[in-house]
Amino acid sequence: MASSSSSSSSSSSLPEEQHVTTVSENYETTCWGCGLRLSLPTCTSVFKCGWCGALTNPNKQKNVTKGCWWRRLWERCIVSFVFVFMLFIIFGAVWAVLPIVFSFSFFSGIFHSTISAILSIATISFFSLVAFHGAGSPPNILWGSYPTVGRNELENYTFCYYCSKPKSPRTHHCRTCGKCILDMDHHCPFIGNCVGADNHRCFIAFLISALAGTSYASIMSIYAMSHIWQMPSLTYSFENLDGPIGLFPQSRRIVEIMITALSSLLFQSSRGVILVYIIIASVSVQIGLSILLCQQLYYIYEGETYLGHLNLQAHSIEAKKDCQNLVRFFGFPYSVKRFLPNSLLPQKIHVK
Repeated sequence: MASSSSSSSSSSSLPEEQHVTTVSENYETTCWGCGLRLSLPTCTSVFKCGWCGALTNPNKQKNVTKGCWWRRLWERCIVSFVFVFMLFIIFGAVWAVLPIVFSFSFFSGIFHSTISAILSIATISFFSLVAFHGAGSPPNILWGSYPTVGRNELENYTFCYYCSKPKSPRTHHCRTCGKCILDMDHHCPFIGNCVGADNHRCFIAFLISALAGTSYASIMSIYAMSHIWQMPSLTYSFENLDGPIGLFPQSRRIVEIMITALSSLLFQSSRGVILVYIIIASVSVQIGLSILLCQQLYYIYEGETYLGHLNLQAHSIEAKKDCQNLVRFFGFPYSVKRFLPNSLLPQKIHVK
């Protein structure tokens, strides 16, 4: 009896095992695309509707940003400055270069005047189209109710809480412009507008025409400057100069030419000063335009926009690079191979 009681007491003193089970409760929500009610686990952050294919993020809310009108006003000031700068480069080059060109030959003056007019009109026209034309808005589609929305009609669409309407996968909302932009590439403060589906080609055309115009202006300004530049005699002496410059005759010569050239600006006319400014400004703008144009063409070659390229990098997705992307972007409907002779095309090999 004692042994049985002791064994029972020892067994009762042992801690009982506790089994804890976690129950994930589901909650009901409504798909914004088709209006169907869905049952989802509480840990779900983004869900996709099985009927219409719309994506919903219940944790995403509208962020109210203040001071957008100040930003718009500031960008309008930048656009006005860019427009005045282009007019100054155009009319300054015409005033400073063309009289010198006409002094050599009337035909060359007419020729360069025609080229200057074509480049100037093209640059200003494309700039106006990019700055004051809409960047492109997404198409209006039916959404919100089950009978009107078919299966997979809103595939990978998201809901814009700012515009309160559907947003396609290649559409982004610009808080500066206050609207959704189709195929948005970026928002450019120098044009005060977004670059999207409707003005992307005009933006590339503006970059090309502006690059060609500034290159032509710098070349003609250098040509005109070489005929009116008054270089005084090299009188600066380096005989008693110590250090690295005094040891190397070539570097001493270069420094002497630079100092003489800078001092000669005091003896130049107003035409010469304008030409120097046009050369420096044109070369500086050319560097920036060249980098931006190469970047844009590379993104088009990838078949993506700038924002799309950032999205691919964020998700480590390989872009489909193809020269046909450039052809399709510029609106050329046919393949280049169609215009090549048959001798240059690869022949099909028939295997028996």
